[in-house]
Amino acid sequence: MSTIIIDGKALAQNIRHDVANRVSALKEKGITACLAVIILGDDPASQSYVRGKEKACGDVGILSRDYKLSSTTSEEELVLLIEELNRDESVHGILVQLPLPKHINESTIIETIDPNKDVDGFHPNSLGKLMLGQDTFIPCTPHGVIKMLESVDISTEGKNIVIIGRSHIVGSPLSQLLIQKTPTGNATVTICHSRTKNLSDFTKRADIIIAAVGVPQMLTSDMVSDGVVIIDVGVNRVEDSTKAKGYRLVGDVDFEGMLNKASVLTPVPGGVGPMTITMLLFNTIKSAEITFDRR
Repeated sequence: MSTIIIDGKALAQNIRHDVANRVSALKEKGITACLAVIILGDDPASQSYVRGKEKACGDVGILSRDYKLSSTTSEEELVLLIEELNRDESVHGILVQLPLPKHINESTIIETIDPNKDVDGFHPNSLGKLMLGQDTFIPCTPHGVIKMLESVDISTEGKNIVIIGRSHIVGSPLSQLLIQKTPTGNATVTICHSRTKNLSDFTKRADIIIAAVGVPQMLTSDMVSDGVVIIDVGVNRVEDSTKAKGYRLVGDVDFEGMLNKASVLTPVPGGVGPMTITMLLFNTIKSAEITFDRR
């Protein structure tokens, strides 16, 4: 069996081209799509991710306004900044980079963001609408996963899909997307997690597996059936003395072991990662277009 590898970078580039055209069209009408990004502290992974978002915004013509705050910033100060951005009509999307310092309540911050500017799709209003099948901002990584399945014409209808991971960022919203009565839904979904016993009992019966648990290469070839479709959301650093940085990135899936066993597979890096940022751009231009329509 020859495994199809989904090129997340190429797919992301195609979507970004469409976003750039929409951004340009909106500029001609007098609106520049704008994303406000707030980051607290100097966590290297968060800093790198924010830099990637800044570059992606620039590539498609979205204005990126960055607020780099100290890790000692108080919850009250952060709330005041978000409320100011909520009132700023020139800002169409607000993103607070997670995780936050321990002294700040993450739920409070997410709920402070205006749902109309919740381009991460984490606000309870957004997640509630998602569950009801209403139009909303879809969380970026789950949306990216759906786009990747679409790109290789994988039908989810009637399929047995196993999601490994139950986070509010990936696993939970993705499960809602996949069970809905839509062309990219109608699946039978099982969510597995750290407390699941005998995980392979579930993964061996799966037609499609989405791994999003954050454990390096935990899904191995002996745990899946021939021809399975695998989307690897995990991004993990493992020590590697042969690399200049002293580490390399791997997913939650044993990529090499899955070759010629999985029918479809995503790499790490270069798979879901580029799609996550791309769907953030997608949500930002969507918000800007809604703002124009409301004029």
